[in-house]
Amino acid sequence: MKDREIGDTRPRGRHKNELVSCQTGVFENIPATLGEKMAKSAKVTQKTGHLVSPLAPKTIAKLPPLAGVRLATAAAGVRYKNRTDVLLVLLAPGTRVAGVLTTSKTASAPVLWCREKLANAEARVLVVNSGNANAFTGNAGREGVSTIAGEAAAVAGCRPQEVFMASTGVIGEPLPAEKITAVLSDLVTQGAAGNWRAAADAIMTTDTYPKTATATALIDGVKVTINGIAKGSGMIAPDMATMLSFVFTDANLPASVLQDCLNAAVGPSFNSITVDSDTSTSDTLLLFATGKGGKHTPITNASDKKLAQFRKALDEVLLDLALQVVRDGEGAQKLIRVDVSGAESDTAAKRIALSIANSPLVKTAIAGNDANWGRIVMAVGKSGEAADRDRLKISFGSHVVAEKGMRAAKYNEALATKAVTGREVQIAVELGLGKGQARVWTCDLTHGYIDINANYRS
Repeated sequence: MKDREIGDTRPRGRHKNELVSCQTGVFENIPATLGEKMAKSAKVTQKTGHLVSPLAPKTIAKLPPLAGVRLATAAAGVRYKNRTDVLLVLLAPGTRVAGVLTTSKTASAPVLWCREKLANAEARVLVVNSGNANAFTGNAGREGVSTIAGEAAAVAGCRPQEVFMASTGVIGEPLPAEKITAVLSDLVTQGAAGNWRAAADAIMTTDTYPKTATATALIDGVKVTINGIAKGSGMIAPDMATMLSFVFTDANLPASVLQDCLNAAVGPSFNSITVDSDTSTSDTLLLFATGKGGKHTPITNASDKKLAQFRKALDEVLLDLALQVVRDGEGAQKLIRVDVSGAESDTAAKRIALSIANSPLVKTAIAGNDANWGRIVMAVGKSGEAADRDRLKISFGSHVVAEKGMRAAKYNEALATKAVTGREVQIAVELGLGKGQARVWTCDLTHGYIDINANYRS
């Protein structure tokens, strides 16, 4: 999650090859051939005025109504005008909740609130705002959270400890809590089961498209549904959490089971993506179970075989959302998958994969269609994990570029370049030391990322 937004979408032509008009879709100051290619497929999101990522899904998943969930959004003017920036989710009595949150030592006030309230395992309301992260805001930040929770509880008819919150936007700016509390009463009356797209829109910051996913599963023969939304585009390197992501199911599961399922699912999904190696102060993933779907056999343990389909569906929803976040990386033009095998352990493989995925040299080389496998060698070596030069093998796509301590005997520059030229790039590293393996996803690093982050408070 990017803990800030771009509020000013005026042209910012400062550099020779800069895209200077995101809001209108006009491509200026870009080499003609590149500009023409981008213009053909470019669309501008109505929410933020940014060009939609070329890696965006062709369609946005339409989520079905979910028993026990009502949603409403409002333009409260938390930071910007004429943009929905508050989401209220009303949950049926008896809803259980689980969550994973950022491990940042400078966590936001809403994260601290959720961390404390998760112990209660019950939820009735979720309040999310964009435009202001309410992070590093001292006592005022904590008081703002308490004020919003109190008002949300009052209008929804529940206890403050059943209210969960999340914020995304600029760090260090006082949160205008009064602007949020002012719209909550109306949102309660406006809540509807089908407002999923509006909900995904309301939590966007520098995102270029809303992120939604849905799946169904059987629990002992009874159909249940899982719906999820997420936001994220920059400041993406989750650590036991996500950006902002909220997942809902009508299954009847206790909080302890939800938590075990979530802990297992977050590792190969949100905790296996990175855009810029920066872990947010506000990363929040919450999983709610209303229990209002069809009646199924009570589940008391996450390892129950009756839960197998549900766990698979949850894994799929989280991975879907996580990959949508990477595809929307700020300035991204390519999705990069990094596979590491033959490491001493899975942990070692993960560290090596992230070393590659987070390397600015690797990411810029891919952005420039440069099959510079030496960058991969460098990233493996700097990871701190065991590696043997003479056992190391590196591939771009299906083409082996390095092995046995040197450039591969059948190395072909044209084939290597072709492998890193498309929208999706695969990098594989085999260490030949053990059975450890890992897969992570990232995106390339372009001038677009610099432009966005050099001007985000302007």
